[in-house]
Amino acid sequence: MSNLDPGARRAILESCDALREETLDWLFRLVRHPSTLGREQGALAEMERLYRHLGLAPRRIPTVPETLSSHPGWSPPLVDYAGRDNVVAVHTPRETRGRSLTFQGHVDVVPEGAADMWATPPYEPAIRDGRVYGRGAGDMKAGIVSYCMAFEALRRAGLQPAAEVQMHAVIEEECTGNGALACMAAMPKTDAVIIPEPGPGLDGYYTAEVGVVWAWVTVSGRPAHVRDMQAGVNAIEAANAIASAFKSYEAEQNRGERIHAAFRGLNHPVNVNFGTVEGGEWNSSVATRCRIGMRVGVMLGNTARQVKADIERLVAEAAAQDALRGAKVELAFRGFMADPCEFPKDTEIAKLAFRSYAEATGGTLRDYPATGLTDGRHFVLHGDTPCAVFGPDAVDIHGIDENVGIESIHGITRTLALSLAEWCGVERI
Repeated sequence: MSNLDPGARRAILESCDALREETLDWLFRLVRHPSTLGREQGALAEMERLYRHLGLAPRRIPTVPETLSSHPGWSPPLVDYAGRDNVVAVHTPRETRGRSLTFQGHVDVVPEGAADMWATPPYEPAIRDGRVYGRGAGDMKAGIVSYCMAFEALRRAGLQPAAEVQMHAVIEEECTGNGALACMAAMPKTDAVIIPEPGPGLDGYYTAEVGVVWAWVTVSGRPAHVRDMQAGVNAIEAANAIASAFKSYEAEQNRGERIHAAFRGLNHPVNVNFGTVEGGEWNSSVATRCRIGMRVGVMLGNTARQVKADIERLVAEAAAQDALRGAKVELAFRGFMADPCEFPKDTEIAKLAFRSYAEATGGTLRDYPATGLTDGRHFVLHGDTPCAVFGPDAVDIHGIDENVGIESIHGITRTLALSLAEWCGVERI
């Protein structure tokens, strides 16, 4: 049962409803920043403005490889961290009477792909049929705005949390998770964490997530004119041969006996994806060099380190094929080296999330075993902190015309506001 005064509850929910237009305004502001890897500065500055709007004093948390690289949650970075520090803000009550809480979300987005395929430009947010379109609208700028508006709703109701509340706006959730790790290491531990990551076309609670390993294979062949192509070694063809070696591995990892109970019922939870390719220099020359980037899923019960060893073995075996004789094959690991994670539904913060969602929306928060991953793993695996990951319904994240439901955003805002008030308790401003 809730310990929140009915009058306070009603005032908080009414404040959430009054913030609908402001919610969309802040979401539009964030989406307009093309915060892809290395370009997060604008979105981070926007988060500083948003935290100040909430009456909080933002501070920057740098991601420093020299101090974090020995941490088990660290992943090898892809670019330098200078000039793109994470942003956090902290609410401190007059008198601590409740439990502390962290709201966390990432400002980074994946590249938009072919912008000409979007119905509207990816960084010019648009509303169609009750949904906000734009890169990052769903993943996960809507969730960030929701947790900020949940805090603001308490203020509008004349209340504030009666416990410490941390807000983390981080980088690199999409490639390393190192921004989240930096903030977690720098900030005091709280009693729980909520990350409003999007659900897959529904309001979903992440019950588990796979791990991920990123690897890069560079093949150097032997160039030649096409009239003598048999004398050369085509690096592009050699790279394709290496990629094909992972098909049987992927099938093996998805065998029923290898699937953890948390993912039972999913047809293909472990995915091997070749997401980038760079190679060749001239249509009439045998390609000298080719680099392919891969993403390999890690099932619960397995580890990123073991999958790294599997990748090393498979690449070595493929490189020994006759078709690759004369080619030089190099393997590097940069980006995710992330273990899988469960988010149990029997923690106090999880049970509160489900109850608050039912009260806020009249619906039921759906279970979602994710075949991707979130920053939540850091808090559970490395911070010994219960973490609830749930958020609004988003469609086509990482794809063309990414979008998120407006009513779903507001339902999550109401849910977060009730969860915040009950978890932390409230005091009059």
